[in-house]
Amino acid sequence: MSAKIWFITGTSRGFGREWALAALERGDSVVATARNASSLDALVAAHGDAVLPISLDVTDREAVFAAVARAHEHFGRLDVVVNNAGYGQFGMVEELSEAEAREQIETNLFGALWVTQAALPFLRAQGSGHFLQVSSIGGISAFSTVGIYHASKWALEGLSQSLAQEVAGFGIKVTLIEPGGYSTDWGGSSAKHATALPAYDEVRKQAANRPSRRGTPGDPVATRNAVLTLVDSDNPPLRVFFGEAPLAIATADYESRLATWNEWQPLSVAAHGGQGLSHLQATAAVMGNVGRPTATVGGR
Repeated sequence: MSAKIWFITGTSRGFGREWALAALERGDSVVATARNASSLDALVAAHGDAVLPISLDVTDREAVFAAVARAHEHFGRLDVVVNNAGYGQFGMVEELSEAEAREQIETNLFGALWVTQAALPFLRAQGSGHFLQVSSIGGISAFSTVGIYHASKWALEGLSQSLAQEVAGFGIKVTLIEPGGYSTDWGGSSAKHATALPAYDEVRKQAANRPSRRGTPGDPVATRNAVLTLVDSDNPPLRVFFGEAPLAIATADYESRLATWNEWQPLSVAAHGGQGLSHLQATAAVMGNVGRPTATVGGR
């Protein structure tokens, strides 16, 4: 298998660092980006010319386009583009400032969009390439205290599903990686926290005392082989979980959604108009469903 050229954002630590190491240790080359380029010195020292370090803030669209162009000029092609840069913004929805909300979306969503837009012309021209969009179990489910983080990842999910349909004909693949909890710095020093409102103290207490559905944190090193398997696959998935816990969370959430959609389907039909049910018929049908057995779901 020929060596691949990777472009990875957020390579200073966490998944970005592990995947850069996985690629380099098997003989691939990596364009490693980080806000602080000095955090990439160890990679360069260990792997020399196989690493092109670039200082990059993904919220700067002009800088992103320049970085991707420099990467392509340096290595001559791009095979794997990893949109990994991002962080977690903690805070109840009411607690978020405008600046905090905008910065979260600018980094987690628009940063990925700018990198994707910058790389697409090169990938289309070569007729190949693979985007790895780092989402989260928080891209399909939601928990209290990180609503704006969920908003950024749910948006990335929709954007990437559309992208996959748009670029398939050019030979370009898209995979959303949806990790569960891992022993990374996501909830540590890289996280940001809104100013707490006392009105939510009890909500925070309840959330802290609620049994976790996320399971034991995974080992980031264990994701190395997994990500290599994805990029080497001829038919990679659009979505894939990393970790043990996400499937159970997704199953509970989607069973709950399907049960609710089915229960309220009479109202949905009535809202269609035309020959749909009348208000009274829809109300009677919905009320008739109340109390009927529905899918068994896990609670939060």
